Formats: sequence, structure tokens, C-alpha cells
Amino acid sequence: MKARPVLLFLLSLAAARADHGNLASFNELTGRWYGVAKTPVLNETVEVSWAPDGSVLLFAVDTAEGKRLMKLDPARGQSEAAVPGSPAFKEFRAGEKGGIFLRVEEGWRKVEGEKLNEAEPPEGPPRRDERRRRGPRPAESRQHVSWQSPDGRWEVALREGAVLLKDTKEGKERELAKNDDGGEFRGEPVWAPDSSRFAMWKEKDVEERIVHYIESSPKDQLQPKHFTREYPKPGDTIDTRAPWVFSTTGEEPIATDAGLIANPFECRELGWRQDSRRLTFEYIERGFGKHNIIEIDSTERKQRVLVREESDTFVFVYGNAFRRELNDGEEILWMSERDGWKHLYLLDGRDGSTRRQLTKGEWVVREVEQVDEKNREVLLKISGCYKEQDPYYIHYARVSIDTGKLVPLTEANGTHDRFERSPDGKYYVCRWSRVNQAPVTELRRWEDGKLVTELAKADDAKLRATGWPIAEPFVAKDREGKFDIHGIICRPPDFDPAKKYPVIENIYAGPQDSFVPKGWNPWMMPKHEIAVHGFIVVQIDGRGTANRSREFHHFCYKNLKDAGFPDRMAWMKAAAAKYPQMDLERVGILGGSAGGQNALGAMLFHGDFYKAAVADCGCHDNRMDKIWWNEQWMDWPIGPEYADNSNVTHAKNLKGALLLTVGEVDTNVDPSSTYQVINALIAADKDFEFLPMTGRNHGSGEERYAQRRRVDFFKAHLGGER
Repeated sequence: MKARPVLLFLLSLAAARADHGNLASFNELTGRWYGVAKTPVLNETVEVSWAPDGSVLLFAVDTAEGKRLMKLDPARGQSEAAVPGSPAFKEFRAGEKGGIFLRVEEGWRKVEGEKLNEAEPPEGPPRRDERRRRGPRPAESRQHVSWQSPDGRWEVALREGAVLLKDTKEGKERELAKNDDGGEFRGEPVWAPDSSRFAMWKEKDVEERIVHYIESSPKDQLQPKHFTREYPKPGDTIDTRAPWVFSTTGEEPIATDAGLIANPFECRELGWRQDSRRLTFEYIERGFGKHNIIEIDSTERKQRVLVREESDTFVFVYGNAFRRELNDGEEILWMSERDGWKHLYLLDGRDGSTRRQLTKGEWVVREVEQVDEKNREVLLKISGCYKEQDPYYIHYARVSIDTGKLVPLTEANGTHDRFERSPDGKYYVCRWSRVNQAPVTELRRWEDGKLVTELAKADDAKLRATGWPIAEPFVAKDREGKFDIHGIICRPPDFDPAKKYPVIENIYAGPQDSFVPKGWNPWMMPKHEIAVHGFIVVQIDGRGTANRSREFHHFCYKNLKDAGFPDRMAWMKAAAAKYPQMDLERVGILGGSAGGQNALGAMLFHGDFYKAAVADCGCHDNRMDKIWWNEQWMDWPIGPEYADNSNVTHAKNLKGALLLTVGEVDTNVDPSSTYQVINALIAADKDFEFLPMTGRNHGSGEERYAQRRRVDFFKAHLGGER
């Protein structure tokens, strides 16, 4: 009897002992399966090079013996070996008249018969990540920006708070305006083409919010460090600016009509027409209800809204808007959701009216890739155009500016990328794939989009022979049976259809995009880092995310806490009905940033369905996060919706198991957002786990140690296969 307390003490000590130090085994298992998922897939990516005149296409294909260079005449659509003997090479380029250049071990060589002679290669194409930067630049950067006028006569200076204009011909200088309580003149002048006028921004600064950081244990010193960041948050007073127009002939300056830009969030893209009288700029209203083009007629001294884009919810501006002026602004290409779908319009630059809706239908323009002003056509990325396909698949099309005739350039049932047009414009190469379909690379004709030939079809036989479970797309109806909801299912290796597995949702419901992968990628972070440890992992795009109709997307307005959860749960129930291995009695969820907000929200608003959550660096209260992202969806001024959508407000409703993680010096999402949730959970007497990542920034929950802790957390609270 006397030994009993000692026995109980020993048992309790054993139960309390944590499973320390298994990161090595975690990494070993994860790394081993990563190696399997990365089993080489032949022709996954096909590199190409066009002859300068477009007469020859070189492309490299993978064979069992190594890479082989092929040559193709696009007019005939027939390919053949480009080099006798198939020598090993690291890079290749096509030259004039079909010349072939190879970079071998010794350097660049030109193929001449059966010989490889030393030679300098032709200049290669710009890297893919540079091509967009070399595209059309915004109106502001096309203007003559200089202290000196284009004709060299006038010179502008800013001195002692005044805008000064000097006539270099007569040597006289005069003051045009002074800084005052309304702001300061800054930056360089934007000159009218004829040097008669120039515009400058007048900027009014405010004292911006400062976020303070303490790095508790820096690597280079013993004592903590302190630093700050300017970090405006929703509702804060912000810096503003507006253009002023000055004349070289002595006319009074023209200030922008405050009524046209009331409550500005941003004014941008300052530019003159060639007539040197009309100045335009874009105005984005605070709360994102308006995105307008303002025109100042400096001769008539009149101002107006030239193009009006307004919404009772929000105008999706950042990462979504497009404007391109043609013929000196006589026409404007403009992106809009005004008919309920994101489409491209041709506007009349004289009065802003619609000349032609260039694209139309229940599908969306994802991006303007290229504007060909000479041939009056636009290359577009679009999605949702084929009703039998996933509406998120990227396709390419071109549209005539003059007629609105749309020519589809891709048609395969998959998402497309690596679009590359021949120098003569007659052909293009494009690749398509799905998450469960290895890539296919095609050559097509620009005139009508017809297939010329298939250059290569990826061979994933070796990968599939390993038994690696390829992700599967799945579609089900939303909460009301109205919209198709799309997602993917990632199964664990050694999946046993006779067993049941806990389900983990990887969530990010930010309204700025859609997030479910569509293209081929056998290893998807962070889904597979979790799946290989014995979980079925899913990812879903619910209502409120982008790239669908305006109705689907704007569901998020003042409603971020919804995060499409009823759609996600309906999707999982439909998936489990088909795949009973998905155990919906054991559903977990993880996410970071906006996904961290969503992951915790699942436990606060739907804790009967979700049983465990890992929330990393969450913007748990939209009043605590960066201004531009949150006011875009939650509007301005701050209303009661902000508190209603806050995880802090609803922390008392927590059900299930929760692990919070955050980087100590997160400069993207204020880490106080997580700490305020912690305070609310403590006040509500709720149990949870917390992992602060010292010295780490945004997204530290994806570091290996945090990944291991996350998997251990899900194992502890959801168990494994049964």
C-alpha cells in the first residue's frame, strides 16, 4: 500500500513526457516520399527556340538515352533530328536561316554538317520572368519626366517650399505655388509634349501608424533588438496626393477638383494627351467603391470623370484592373466587372462611353497578355470559356479590337501555360496539364488556333509505377446547389481503400484570387508534407474567392468570416459519399495569413464539423492587418462588420483543438493579431496550444520544426488510419 503513491507518480511522469526530438525521422519520411514524388517524368517541360524569321522551331525532347534535339518546319508540321549523332548539350538556340547552336561542355558551338565549330550564339530570348516587365508600361512612365521641358527652354525647381519656373532663354525665374496646410509639391514634373504646361503631385502626409517589434533572441547579440515599421491599418488617416497643373505662360495653376476625388485611397497614372491640354489620372476611392479616370482640360480649365467604374460593394482594383490607351487616348482598353463577369471593353477616350464590349459571356478574362496596336488585336488569358471544363483552367484567346471577334487559341481539357509565339507571329507553342494529367506541349497556328502537331507528351509511367498517389480533382455543388465548387484530394502513400483516414483541409480563402492547384505537380506544398504522414488532404475554392462571376466573388464583401465554409463542408460530404475512406468525424484544418484567420474561424463558427486547427500568422481581426488588403473587402469607414468578422470577438465559441503559431517579427501581418486572440481565449478559459517562432517573419509555420509540430498535433487530436 505504501508503494502506491510512488507508482502513481511514476505513471504520471511517464504520461507527461513529450515525444521530443523526432524531427530527424519526420524529415527522413517526408524526404523519402518527396524523392518518390519527384521521380523523373520525361518531357514534363519542353524547351523551344525559334529561328528569327519563324521558319524553324528547335525543341528538345527527353528519351531513355537522354535529351534529343529536334527540328521542325511549322509550315509542314513535320519534325526530324536536328543534329547528327545526338551530341550531349546544355542549351540550344536557333539562328538565321535555321542555323543551330549548342552549348556543350566546352562552350557554344555551331552545327555545320556533322561538325561542331566554335561560334558565338545569337542573342537568346528574355527570361520568362522578364517578359512581362518588358511589356507596355503605364501612362505615367511614358510621359516626359524631367526638371527641364522637352524643348529645353523651361526649368522647374523646388526650393524652400515653392515651385519655381525658370525661363532659360531670358534668365528669369518666377514662383508658381507654395507648400501650405494642404500639402507639399514633390517629385519631378510631368511635362506636356509641347512644353506649355507641366503637372506635379501635391502630397499631404500624415503621421502613419508605427508597429513596434521586439526580436527577443537575435543571432548576432545577446540582448533583444527593437525596430519599427510604418504600417497603416484599416480606418487610419492616410497620406493623399492630387495633381496640379502649371502653365509656362502665366496662367493660374489648376488644382484638382476635390469633389471629383473625395476620400481618395490613391491617385496614380498621371499622363498628358498629345494635344498638351488634356491631363488624365486614375482615382481609387477609399473603400474601393470607385476606380475612375479623371480628366483635366487645362485650356478650358474644366475637370470631369472621364471613365466611371463604381460599385455598391467594391471595385476589384489591385492585381485585377487593366487600362491601355490607344491612338493617344482616343480609345481606352479597360477591364470591368460591370456586366457581372470580368471582361475587356473598348471605351471612347473622348467621353468614356463604351464603343464595344470586346469579350462577353459567363466566363472571365484573367489577364491581358499582349496588345498589338498595329494589328488591332489583344492576346488574353481567359477561363471558364468551356462549360464542360473546370472553370479555373487557363486558356488563351485573341480578340479583335475592331470587331470583338474572339478566336480561341487553346482547347484541351486542362490549364495552359508556357505560351510562346513565333517571331513571325504565325505559330505558337503552348503546354497544358491537369493535376492528374502530365503535360502535353503543342504547336498551334495563330490564324485560327488549330493544332499543327503535338511536340511532346510527358511520360509519367515511372512515377505511376512507384504507386505514388496523384492528386485528384473533385467537384460538388455549393451550399445551395447553385455553383460548382472545385477542389482536389491528396491521398497518403500506401493508401489502403479498406481503411478510414482523417481529413485535413488546407485553406486560404483570401478574396484576391483562387488557390486550388490546376496544373501538373506531383508534390504540392504543404499538402503532401502532411499527407505522407497518414492523412487525406484536400483544398477547395469556396464562395468569396476570385476568378468566377461577380456574384460568386463579391459574396466576401463585409463577410470574410464566411470563408465559403458551408460550400467547403458540402464539398467534403459529397467527396466522402464517393470515397468513404474520408473520415468526416475527424476533420482538421490548417492555413496561414488569411488562411490562418480562416483556420481559426472554422473552429469558432463550425466547430461541430472541424475538430482540430493549426492557424499560422493569422490576420484574425481585420482592423489589425494592413490597410489596402482589408479595406478592399471590408470597406471604409470602419463599420460593425469588422468586429463581427473578428476571431477575437468570437474566441469564446472555440470548440475542438487549436494550435496557434506566429513569427515573432512578422512584418506582413502584425503578430499582435495572434496575441489578441490568445488574450481572448484565456479570458474565455479556452484551452489551446501556442508555438511562437522567435526571430521569424511571416509564414514561419512552414519551417520544418513547425511542420513537424503541426503533424504531431493532428496525429494527437485526430489519430491515424483505422
